Amino acid sequence: MPRTINTHLLFTAMSPTSEILAYDSHPPMLPKWLNKGDNAWQMIAATLVGLQSMPGLVILYGSIVKKKWAVNSAFMALYAFASSLLVWVLVGYRMAFGEELLPFWGKAGPALSQPYLVRRSRLPATAHYFNNGTLETAMVEPFFPQAAMVIFEFTYAAITLILLAGSVLGRMNIKAWMAFSPLWLVFSYTVGAFSLWGGGFLYQWGVMDYSGGYVIHLSSGISGFTAAYWVGPRLKCDKERFSPNNILLMITGAGLLWMGWSGFNGGEPFSAGITAAIAVLNTHICAATSLLMWTILDVIFFEKPSVIGAIQGMMTGLVCITAGSGVVHSWAALLMGIVSGSIPWFTMMILHKKSAILQKVDDTLGVFHTHAIAGLIGGLMTGLLAIPELCDDDTTSIPGQKGTAYGGGIVQMFKQLIGAIFIIVWNVFTTTVLLLIIGMIIPLRMPDDELLIGDDAAHGEEAYALWGDGEKFDATRHDTIVHHASVNAEDSVNSHHNQNGCHGVTIQL
Repeated sequence: MPRTINTHLLFTAMSPTSEILAYDSHPPMLPKWLNKGDNAWQMIAATLVGLQSMPGLVILYGSIVKKKWAVNSAFMALYAFASSLLVWVLVGYRMAFGEELLPFWGKAGPALSQPYLVRRSRLPATAHYFNNGTLETAMVEPFFPQAAMVIFEFTYAAITLILLAGSVLGRMNIKAWMAFSPLWLVFSYTVGAFSLWGGGFLYQWGVMDYSGGYVIHLSSGISGFTAAYWVGPRLKCDKERFSPNNILLMITGAGLLWMGWSGFNGGEPFSAGITAAIAVLNTHICAATSLLMWTILDVIFFEKPSVIGAIQGMMTGLVCITAGSGVVHSWAALLMGIVSGSIPWFTMMILHKKSAILQKVDDTLGVFHTHAIAGLIGGLMTGLLAIPELCDDDTTSIPGQKGTAYGGGIVQMFKQLIGAIFIIVWNVFTTTVLLLIIGMIIPLRMPDDELLIGDDAAHGEEAYALWGDGEKFDATRHDTIVHHASVNAEDSVNSHHNQNGCHGVTIQL
């Protein structure tokens, strides 16, 4: 006979009353406004976005660079993730999503007290009014506690900083980065977030940025490019040859980034509803299409499919769809994938090599192309293709939003363009000011002798212990090595390569 399981025995420690309460829609200690499904999805989405950075981008950055920069690159991402959380809960969250201080900035304040975190989440500045001053729509109030909102929005802030870091890998002084990253979060990121998401003037005006095409990707791409200019270039040898040290791990990091994007775009509606499902599907359609488009162009023009190129194409697709994943048709997501896999490919592979301005700035991972260009494309295409039905279903949209192709008029495209210009100008300004101030105290770029060595000089650690397991950085040893390398270089046919650290250093044990 089949064995019968008495499900009541599974609750041996529970009384009949407690069993009922476990499935009651409003048990004690839980407020009536709490939606368990929305709350659960929001915490899952926050975890997925967090995994994109830690470990996703940590692994990607540590693998996509030369071996001598693996530790430094991974640590820059790791430090940005940790430091930004403290800044976020101390002042950042309420500057981005709190009460209005200025039309583009919220009032600073901590998000740490229990009464604040357990109450129903709300974005007080998002209330929208008619021209005569009467209330049209109330503020955004999701059905989960403030704590869920704080942690979810933190993961957005953290990944923006880490994406920015991709422009300055391989030469930025780690101490300068440690000072720059929390300041940039406060003075740059919070402004864009409040202006477009938290109820600021661009939000109220109707600029559409569903999940961060402007707030995250355009800002990180522009700020990264600006930072790369002020920090200065890598060594000539590193610029000429900067091969990944581990392509398989690089793909692993990219895979975590791709899959984590389900939370990135799926969590933005603040509910586990139809818009979230549409956003997740559109995200993956656009990413896959863009990856294939980039790969096809590589094969046509360079005769070989590139793994790095495929990852770049994946990234541009994810970035492009972010601005409109929950408010466009799935066929529009496919179209956005085609565009995001081709225009950034052209700017990176063709235009970059012919532009004196782009050549002058050493953007290590091409963040300008993969994030600034792709983010701008996504924002403009969202303004063109957003459909009113999905805009109305999105709880974070103001009433009446729709793309130009669906009755929004040319004015919607104009709004999208003005929103992009504001983000570009603000990020160039704040990044420049912060780096100039920090540069007066801490050198922004590592000295050339340390750039020759890499991780061991910056951290006293190396990614792969191929010799001297566990040995720490010894300044005198490296001074001697660099000296002998320079002396031997004088008699070498390829002396200019040796002086730039192209062939590494032979260690005599």
